[in-house]
Amino acid sequence: MRLTSRERVLTAFAHQEPDRVPIWCGASVEFWGKAKGALRLDDEGLRQRFGDDFRRVFAEYAGPDFPLQHDEATCRTIFGVERTGLGYGQPLSHPLSEATVAQVHDYPWPDPAWMDVSKVRSAAEAYGGEYALLGGDWSPFWHDLIDLLGMENMYVKMLEQPAVVDVVLQHLVDFYAAVSQQIFDAAADALDVFFLGNDFGGQTGPLLSPPLFERFMLPHLARLIDLGHAYALKVQLHCCGGFAPLLPALIGAGLDGVHAIQPCCAGMDLRALKREFGHRILFNGAIDSQHVLINGTPESVRRDVRQVLELMMPGGGYVAGASHDTILEETPLENVLSMLDTVREFGVYGAWAEPPR
Repeated sequence: MRLTSRERVLTAFAHQEPDRVPIWCGASVEFWGKAKGALRLDDEGLRQRFGDDFRRVFAEYAGPDFPLQHDEATCRTIFGVERTGLGYGQPLSHPLSEATVAQVHDYPWPDPAWMDVSKVRSAAEAYGGEYALLGGDWSPFWHDLIDLLGMENMYVKMLEQPAVVDVVLQHLVDFYAAVSQQIFDAAADALDVFFLGNDFGGQTGPLLSPPLFERFMLPHLARLIDLGHAYALKVQLHCCGGFAPLLPALIGAGLDGVHAIQPCCAGMDLRALKREFGHRILFNGAIDSQHVLINGTPESVRRDVRQVLELMMPGGGYVAGASHDTILEETPLENVLSMLDTVREFGVYGAWAEPPR
């Protein structure tokens, strides 16, 4: 019996074995455009060719228009930080780097009403219940904290002025929680997964120690996790890098899934992760996009994917995909197709339970 994508994903989240391993395929705008052109497909046609079991819906910005103040600026965050460079670029300034607690409170924080949620339900319902629907605000409060304070300065303030860090985080997460609550009030029963993102890991390990993570980050993550659960949604965190030492705290906070597992980062051995944590949290990713996908051949990709499936798929709790959500433009399309086609061919389970409803 073939499951719908939604049933397949929810079965994996329940740590049961569905009909096959669910597939996730995130990509950079540039790779996505290249793939559409090469395969002569539109967006939905490409998702179907890739076998993606997920779809995502968004609120839309409907707030004031803030003209850029710096000639070199290429974009502005909703918290007033102008950035320059490729992609999201780098911040041109850190507006709260020297702020007191009172000055943080007086900062012109955005209004959650600037986000328009009126189209979220219709966008979700257009998929007819076939796919696992991702919703909620991306909520990258860790990155916004770095933008507003400056990274080195932020670490110093965690030790010397923790109250400043606390109040900046409170304002950031107040905004994100309010926006997600608006989305969920409008459409939670049409959604399946609250998907948010904060990159707490680097190539060599976590970007802050477990004690600092638990002191400053975990309470705010727990607040967002609890919000998703209050609307009967699964909660999945995008987190890059070698964040394995943070997993016990994330699991303790009730996180349901983590994306995207990077096996070439410190501490991210797939066999150990599956053995120690695979029965308590869903893993999404694990197919190396830093080396295998970008430098390999379709044949070597196929071999690697089969090895990953052998490790990660038993017992459910696994979604297959690249080890980073943004597949780069220079990644050969034939390698990505080899990855996805191999998952469909070899990620098939035997006996499986009825999907959760």
